[in-house]
Amino acid sequence: MKKLLLASIVGTSLFAVSCSTVNKAKDAQAVRSEFLKMKGDWQIVSIDYDKAYKIKPFDEGADAQCFVGSHWRFIPNNYSGSYTLNGGGSCPKFIQPIKVDIKGDVFTFKKIVDGTKAKQNTAGYTLNVVNSMTDQFSLEQNVPFEGSSVKVVYNFERTGMDYTK
Repeated sequence: MKKLLLASIVGTSLFAVSCSTVNKAKDAQAVRSEFLKMKGDWQIVSIDYDKAYKIKPFDEGADAQCFVGSHWRFIPNNYSGSYTLNGGGSCPKFIQPIKVDIKGDVFTFKKIVDGTKAKQNTAGYTLNVVNSMTDQFSLEQNVPFEGSSVKVVYNFERTGMDYTK
């Protein structure tokens, strides 16, 4: 009787652990599936916000309008990517490597600074995915400002799937 009780406890425990592992794998696959939809090259075609505010996205020191026309690349096999500001006028020109994650409608990324690993950088940005379609999506960010927040919406369009650049 004791052996039967022990066997049923072990069996139930193994079943619970295997179900938990299956659920974690399904959750991870769902996250990967969401990110795969964003795979490729994108361009910010417009940014919507209250123009009474001077917005400088992602601590770059550049005006929000410098991000219009910027190129973004998302590579799902290692959750990495980059964004490129084109420069011109008072806008800087540079490429910023990033690590990206998406869970449901929450898009997060953090900058990768030369000489540091992604796991060493704990600061990042959280945005909400809105109006997601095959070839366009928007990211919405609430930027804190003097005790309230300013909503900034970055509108993206797909430009390709080429990873040779």
